[in-house]
Amino acid sequence: MKIKRLSLRARIFVAMILLVLLASILIAAVTIYQYNEEAKDYHKERLERKEKAIRKSINFTIQKTTYPVTTDNIPLIFKDAIFDIDAIHSLQVNLYDLDGQLLKSSKRTIQRDTTEQCVEAEVLNLLSSTAEHRYVLKKEENGQTFQSSYSYITDEKFKNLAILNLPYLENDDFLNKELNEFLLRLSYAYLAMILAAIVFAYFISKYITKSLKNISDKMNEIRLEKRNKKIEIESSSDEIETLVNSYNSMIDELEDSAVKLATSEREQAWREMAKQVAHEIKNPLTPMRLSVQSFQRKFNPEDDNIYQKVEEYSNTLIQQIDTMSSIASAFSNFAKMPAQMKEVLNVSHIVKLALDIFNEDYISFYPDDKDIIAKFDRTQLIRVVTNLVKNGIQAIPENSKNPKIEVKVLSHENDVKITVKDNGSGISEENKSKVFEPKFTTKTSGMGLGLAMVKNIVETYNGSITFVSKEGEGTTFMVNFPKD
Repeated sequence: MKIKRLSLRARIFVAMILLVLLASILIAAVTIYQYNEEAKDYHKERLERKEKAIRKSINFTIQKTTYPVTTDNIPLIFKDAIFDIDAIHSLQVNLYDLDGQLLKSSKRTIQRDTTEQCVEAEVLNLLSSTAEHRYVLKKEENGQTFQSSYSYITDEKFKNLAILNLPYLENDDFLNKELNEFLLRLSYAYLAMILAAIVFAYFISKYITKSLKNISDKMNEIRLEKRNKKIEIESSSDEIETLVNSYNSMIDELEDSAVKLATSEREQAWREMAKQVAHEIKNPLTPMRLSVQSFQRKFNPEDDNIYQKVEEYSNTLIQQIDTMSSIASAFSNFAKMPAQMKEVLNVSHIVKLALDIFNEDYISFYPDDKDIIAKFDRTQLIRVVTNLVKNGIQAIPENSKNPKIEVKVLSHENDVKITVKDNGSGISEENKSKVFEPKFTTKTSGMGLGLAMVKNIVETYNGSITFVSKEGEGTTFMVNFPKD
């Protein structure tokens, strides 16, 4: 899982745990390094202390001897004393002449290693060339580290008599045991720290992201059509407070914009409606004007056909007045929101009554059940069905060989579904988004208010209207509304 896919809370939680683990590993590594360095210093200082003490014992032996103090007499001087020095200081003592040949050793073996019989030439050169006339050779054998110190033994006049060699084995068993015990105790402490860090990280990440989650939830609830609540947080960081203030300012601006947009849309709708009304009224006024002007020019009281002409003129005016009346009624019905007068009715029966007014024999009715009960306004339901069927009739071309309209009433649990299917010309893709717009029509007559009014009625009763259409094959309108 990619880290960027984790939530902010999870990232804070993981970061704090990793920080504690990293700190624990770093401290453990530093501890091991420090122990190793201390072990090196311990062995170095221990060898120096033993060498200093052994040199004192050697000097004391030289001072008390009755033999002449020369290099050749070293084996005699330290014949027995070298074993006492070994026993006292628990360290092997080797004495070499100035050329690096073994003179005396405290190692009690019959056969000595050939490497102990003489000192390497490189060691002799380094020993003589250093200012302190002391050299420590360090080497590893069989996984063990050895230090071997070389220094000169002098007489009272500081004349070099022999070379003192002290082989020293670095035994780290005790230090390793202490290190392991310390790391074990440290691991217990780290485990307790990690558990505490997990608990702490959980609550601190929850506390940090609580305000952000609140802001996120509020942002998801933002809707243009309703009044949005502002966020109120009593105590928060400066960053969260800045974010909250920005959100609240955005809510204020959104409300102002929504009011302005609603006002603008309302004004635009009225302007469009006024234009449409004016346009529709002008259509019958033009022939009325022409008829009046023609009557004025051709009026002759002595004409034998005067009564016939007056009747024709009157019929023309009456016809155009009826057209204007139907226009006014259509706009009035659209503008008037259907009253939510819910009454318990049989939807199948009411739809059948609505279809009885049509004379077309190609209209078929298929109810799912003869008794489908729901709460709806009787008049509005008839208006919905008649408008949809009328649109289906008008969508079928006049030269259609097999016109067909199917009306179905279906019951689905708590909903009622009415479908009106025709095999007319269908709706083009460019017009599908405009079907329910007021004043939209593809017919040569009418105001284009029928489907807009149907949608208005259905949505008033918490329902919905949708359609599927294929150009050249037909259209199916689907009306859904709750039974209660």
